[in-house]
Amino acid sequence: MLTYELDEDDVGAVRLALSPLCELGLSIRALTRPELYPLQLPWVRLTEDARRGLDQDALLALVNDGLSTPDFLNPRPSSPLTRIDDELDALRRLDADRFRRQLLEVHGELPVPFRGDPRRAIDRMVDALAEYWSAAFAPHWPRMRRILEADIVHRGREFARAGLTGMLNGISPNLRFADRVLSVTLHTRIHRHEVIGGHGLTLVPTMFSRRVSAPIAAGEPPMILYAARGQGVMWEAGEAVDDRALVALIGRTRTTLLHAIAEPASSTELAARFGVTTAAVNQHLRALRDARLLTSTRYGRSVLYFRTDLGNALLGG
Repeated sequence: MLTYELDEDDVGAVRLALSPLCELGLSIRALTRPELYPLQLPWVRLTEDARRGLDQDALLALVNDGLSTPDFLNPRPSSPLTRIDDELDALRRLDADRFRRQLLEVHGELPVPFRGDPRRAIDRMVDALAEYWSAAFAPHWPRMRRILEADIVHRGREFARAGLTGMLNGISPNLRFADRVLSVTLHTRIHRHEVIGGHGLTLVPTMFSRRVSAPIAAGEPPMILYAARGQGVMWEAGEAVDDRALVALIGRTRTTLLHAIAEPASSTELAARFGVTTAAVNQHLRALRDARLLTSTRYGRSVLYFRTDLGNALLGG
């Protein structure tokens, strides 16, 4: 059991966020023990051909027999808009000592694919993860992300309705919050009490966790991973959507853009994707935002656009 003692600042700093890298790392568990993840069996089967030719040795070396992963695969996200490219770039800059130490914590020894020069090993790991993302995750991530984001919206509503205590206690029977102490029942024998002391708490929904879990690397801010709601609809067959009426309403270009923003994207990214100028894309993005089909938020130096509920509804999502 883990217990986290929250002070007043921590209570005000509880946040919900997404980590594509965390989801990618956790998904490897479903590849090693698919029978334990029945809701994701359709994904395992569907991506079988796409995963052929990947660096399976490197990927499988990131999970031990107990289905634990090294903590460097569980970055603490600060936003629901976190992007995989940013997380992989940060992972490539991972400190070599931390890389080796956390692999040793998981396996007891360095896995064969990651022996030798640590910088080369880190590059091999990141390359393997990037190829895995492109082959098995990218085609399905928009739907996955919508389920994860819907869970975050639900938790936000629960917070507004029942307060922090009600929201936290509604996540899982293995999570209990009372008197500013959060108790997390894990499947491991670890027992630890931590005073968070102003670091806040991050809650991350996932498609690849059967129960509540928590990365517990010393010195890292606390993060709770929990099973997202609504996973059962992920692989339900959807009715094909006829875009002709939408094209007649807003035009082919804006319909194409609306489809393209299945996950947050900047005007620069969209312009590069479609081979047009940023100014041209911005004109259409502003029109879609004015029509409340998109919304935007600043993320670092970029402005990211993402679809609203109305935008998803028009696309049949």
